[in-house]
Amino acid sequence: MSTIEQAAKALIAGKLVALPTETVYGLGADASNETAVGRIFEVKNRPKDHPLIVHVANVSDVDFWASEFPDYAKKLAEKFWPGPMTLILPRSENAKDFITGAQESVGLRIPKHPVAQDLLQAFSYLGGRGVAAPSANRFGQLSPTDAAAVKVELGESLGSEDIILDGGLSDVGIESTIIDCTGTNPAVLRAGFISPQQIEQVTGLQVVESTSGVRVSGALKKHYSPRTPLQLGGEAKAGEGLIALASFPTPIGVVRLASPSTSEEFAHLLYQSLRKADELGLSKVVVIPPQGDHLADAILDRLTKAAAK
Repeated sequence: MSTIEQAAKALIAGKLVALPTETVYGLGADASNETAVGRIFEVKNRPKDHPLIVHVANVSDVDFWASEFPDYAKKLAEKFWPGPMTLILPRSENAKDFITGAQESVGLRIPKHPVAQDLLQAFSYLGGRGVAAPSANRFGQLSPTDAAAVKVELGESLGSEDIILDGGLSDVGIESTIIDCTGTNPAVLRAGFISPQQIEQVTGLQVVESTSGVRVSGALKKHYSPRTPLQLGGEAKAGEGLIALASFPTPIGVVRLASPSTSEEFAHLLYQSLRKADELGLSKVVVIPPQGDHLADAILDRLTKAAAK
């Protein structure tokens, strides 16, 4: 039996599977199994009213979970799925309160990572309809972007029949763009790799401020937090860590954690670099965020929440 088949059968049996996606690693359970989903909340120490994103194998699976699929949301799905985008849609009767946080909407995504794709297809073949998978970390802590980080975060809380799939380092490195599609126009609830400009270009509609009040992952003031104190901007001192674009020099005695050349590379390395600071036991990490594009805005969103007291 292949590792993917084993993992798919584990999901069907109500076990947890940590899976790689192109954004970050997720902690997955059968989204139709309340007991299995309950273990996600227990392992992560996640508040029960926080909704989960359901990962599906195909666009045809949307109708199982959503009662409506607006034309503009279909255009987004055609363009950006599989990929780092979550759509918030009105829920169907199949999307229970334990998935939606008792809201009348559900978040759906088709991840692009080949291991996640294979797992979802194998799970679907066995009769599964979707995998609920928030980030595979303790609630509020750094999202993991490789299998080793999942083991550090959750290894002691996972059972012997739970599985961690290793798919290498996540390509994007920050969580998916979340788009509220419950209104007449799209609204971005969490910034990510896909920009408002791209959304407007695909849909022909203006991106507006959401008035739905939908709760989504990553919306709290403090989130994505390393153990090491984080400072945005300023000058790093000897013995402290530094994350900045490659064009930014490293002061004498400062531990250079990452030197990305672009916003894309910055996002790709961000959580891995912050986790390295924790491992090294640094007293502080100074981060000089990139500027000037939508991905820089998404990175700043993560860093602002990570640095919050």
